[in-house]
Amino acid sequence: MFTLDSRLADDTFHVTRLGLCDVRLMDEPAWPWLILVPALPGIRELTDLGRADRARLVEEIALAERVLTRLHRPDKLNVAALGNMVPQLHVHVIARRTDDPAWPRPVWGAVARGRYPDDAASREVERLAAAFADPAFADG
Repeated sequence: MFTLDSRLADDTFHVTRLGLCDVRLMDEPAWPWLILVPALPGIRELTDLGRADRARLVEEIALAERVLTRLHRPDKLNVAALGNMVPQLHVHVIARRTDDPAWPRPVWGAVARGRYPDDAASREVERLAAAFADPAFADG
């Protein structure tokens, strides 16, 4: 049975569930930042996924990129699966702008950690969920 790592649960808000991944918004308002977690038990590395699920993950990452691009118009998208702190496979999809607080450096540790005010988090989750549900975002 799939269980979300407690650190991911504590640091993110649920946005939607895709065919493979649970999509979550990182509780860090400095960047539009999604985390995709394959909703399968015991998955730590990309190689733990079967061929079809790896392909599905890539498509779901591309969908997340399209959603962030259309909603936030970033200058660059960062995609990463590190897992040093949280071993459960999860993929960061972060919309970056040349005027963001860390540009051009990585976002990790670049600024003091922020948190969304409750109302702002709710609004962003609703906006993201609506975009993921919109068929116009489905095809790239």
